[in-house]
Amino acid sequence: MTSPYLIYGANGYTGELIAREAARRGQRPFLAGRNAAAGRALASELGLEPRAFVLDDARATDGGLDRISAVLHCAGPFVRTSRPMADACLRRKVHYLDVTGEIDVFEALAARDREAAGAGVMLLPGVGFDVVPSDCLAAHLKRRLPSATRLALAFHSIGGLSRGTATTIIENLHRGGRIRRGGALAHVPAAWKTRRIDFGPGPRTAVSIPWGDVATAYYSTGIPDIEVYTTATRPMRIGMRASRLLAPLLASSPVQSFLKRRIQRGAPGPTADQRARGRTLLWGEAADEAGRRVESRLRGPDGYTFTVLTALAAIEKALSGAAPAGFQTPAKAYGPDFVLGVEGVSREDL
Repeated sequence: MTSPYLIYGANGYTGELIAREAARRGQRPFLAGRNAAAGRALASELGLEPRAFVLDDARATDGGLDRISAVLHCAGPFVRTSRPMADACLRRKVHYLDVTGEIDVFEALAARDREAAGAGVMLLPGVGFDVVPSDCLAAHLKRRLPSATRLALAFHSIGGLSRGTATTIIENLHRGGRIRRGGALAHVPAAWKTRRIDFGPGPRTAVSIPWGDVATAYYSTGIPDIEVYTTATRPMRIGMRASRLLAPLLASSPVQSFLKRRIQRGAPGPTADQRARGRTLLWGEAADEAGRRVESRLRGPDGYTFTVLTALAAIEKALSGAAPAGFQTPAKAYGPDFVLGVEGVSREDL
């Protein structure tokens, strides 16, 4: 891998983790963000070159992509930051990768497939924990049952949240849930469905959530009906259902500001020790109209470690020439077994 790439949002929690691991591997990415001082400090520590620009300045963003072959975009919330970065990548013929998990971002970038293909640019969002492991699991299930018309995915994660992830959750609390039915996205109430799922150690209660695979798994598999679940304690389930009634309040500026201030007073994210102790368990099920059903499970490190490893694996592939033009998902670009190349990941067919 010799082509230069840029990590935007390198001074954020996830971006810094990726930058440190890239430097440990001997890579030389440019480190960029809107905070020049923070970017210079990190770049100096790692012996890398800093860049500073804001995404609402198109000329500055274009200049920030000078001499760059690919961008690994790590600055969220991506519903606000992905479009200006993708615009610049298309103008400058630079491959775009990000670590989003936001459904609307996936859909917006998917709508630019023809534009990106014409420019010879790959648009590959979701190269972190959102959604590499679940996307690869979905594609594997489709491979096991090509006639599948229904897909359910779920995950159980042990570990904390970063400020950026928590902020994205807060911004979407009032929006309820989403699923895919008949190939189209559909809104449903928060915690719409509950089911018991065995991730390996035994059954746990999980609830439906608006996870990124509701968007991406459709493009990866063509399966028209998709639901995604995560484990939740009883108090969490009660809170999620209460958000149905509190949606107008949760959407209000005063409440949003209050909750975001609370987040900013907390730790940037899980500590190194917490990440080392964490882990993620994933489960998936595909079924067809004849009643056939297949089930698989996947196990890996905590979500942030997962993101570091899969994001760097994706950027390495892109810079080695594996960058199919147009909109891609991780499994569509690199296949169902892409995730198995990540250290500490194993898959089991049931």
